[in-house]
Amino acid sequence: MTTPEHYDLLLARCRTLFLAKTHDYGTAWRILRLPSVTDQIFIKANRIRTIQETGVQLVADDVNEEFVAIINYCLIALMQLHLPAATPLDMPAAAVADAYDQEAAENRRLLLAKNHDYGEAWRQMRVASITDLILMKLHRVKQLEDIGGAALVSESVEGSYRDMLNYAVFALILRGEG
Repeated sequence: MTTPEHYDLLLARCRTLFLAKTHDYGTAWRILRLPSVTDQIFIKANRIRTIQETGVQLVADDVNEEFVAIINYCLIALMQLHLPAATPLDMPAAAVADAYDQEAAENRRLLLAKNHDYGEAWRQMRVASITDLILMKLHRVKQLEDIGGAALVSESVEGSYRDMLNYAVFALILRGEG
């Protein structure tokens, strides 16, 4: 299966889960400020790393589901960044689906462009290294958030969320998902 086919399959799975949770919980995620979303992603990535390092998992939640959660939290962050300020906290399911699809499509475009330029180097990486890259991006985002986004030469917070999303996709593909 090609990378774009894997991406589409995995994002369809993530979308289905996200929209099911939207049915159950509404758009409760809209209350989260970006630093809170960043911290949620950190919790997921840190759990993955702890399991990778110790080889011990005491909670039944599957590691692959944690990568799915990272994807969906990154999409939440991207939606929060791009939704107009006047967007109500309670959004209709169709509007959520549209916003999700728009951000996922932009990420797909970025993934394909970077994949072209980097020659799919990620396929030679270890999943543990991808986890470390996600954690590094999280630390960068936290630093940018702490300085109010006033970066001198760094990529934007948006770019970091997009990279983390794609890293989580790569990890799932390497773990045999999709």
